[in-house]
Amino acid sequence: MRKGILATLVAMLAFSGQTIACDQHGQGGIVEENSLHIPADAKNVNGMTKEEFNSTIDKVSAIYAPIFAERGKRLLVERKWEDGTVNAYAQQTGNTWKVSMFGGLARHETITVDGFATVICHEIGHHIGGQPKKKSWFGSSWASNEGQSDYFATSKCLRKFMENDDNATIVANMDIPEIVTKTCNEKFTSEAEVLICQRGGMAGLSLGNLFRALRNLTTELKFDTPDTSTVSTTNHNHPAPQCRLDTYWSGAICDKDAYTDVSDADFAVGTCARVDGYDSGVRPTCWFKPPRS
Repeated sequence: MRKGILATLVAMLAFSGQTIACDQHGQGGIVEENSLHIPADAKNVNGMTKEEFNSTIDKVSAIYAPIFAERGKRLLVERKWEDGTVNAYAQQTGNTWKVSMFGGLARHETITVDGFATVICHEIGHHIGGQPKKKSWFGSSWASNEGQSDYFATSKCLRKFMENDDNATIVANMDIPEIVTKTCNEKFTSEAEVLICQRGGMAGLSLGNLFRALRNLTTELKFDTPDTSTVSTTNHNHPAPQCRLDTYWSGAICDKDAYTDVSDADFAVGTCARVDGYDSGVRPTCWFKPPRS
């Protein structure tokens, strides 16, 4: 009986043309299922306004709507400022590829504007972030997995988001760890790239601290204490918070430019890959198992 019900549900989903990478209302989005709810009238400790919420979405949408259109798809970003859900998710319904953004996440105390932009970039990464893909009953799904969406966010999307900003002024007002500044200066030669690298690292820390808070972890996340674990197979779900910070940081220091696209067929295209001789800026082995060359 259960097998029959399951088969019916699968058939209904396939018929509807709707597939979901991350569930709505805090289940399976950029973070795991959680019951945290931050209403619009809550005291806003991070200072993000509705105007910043919308302008950040506007800016990312202006970059990626034409890119989606080139693929024959429509990018739809749902703006749910009043909704207190602390999450975000991606969904595909036919040629409409959707990202849903919630005010609850934007209002969380750990989230900066750059961190919020990285969330949008992560969700866009589910759509066009390349390999590796999430697994499904039918093999690989349409959605890039969680780690790859994180990597895409800082290595591709966030760089486009930041490239025309007054990054010198923005960075001057940030409290950036010395290791971030030192590493960015070692990896890049131009001031513009160094500044974007610094902002990318700090955006990743913003999100890492969100994941840490939601898991009630007491250990501080740091750029110089990476997760040293090694997976035996690629983890397609949510890596541990330090591992996710490591992934954002790797994306920020990868020297492949934002306009070198990733691939749905080859994990190495457009990325810093070990198979091409890279030993930094690579996807961390705390979630990624590099295919054998």
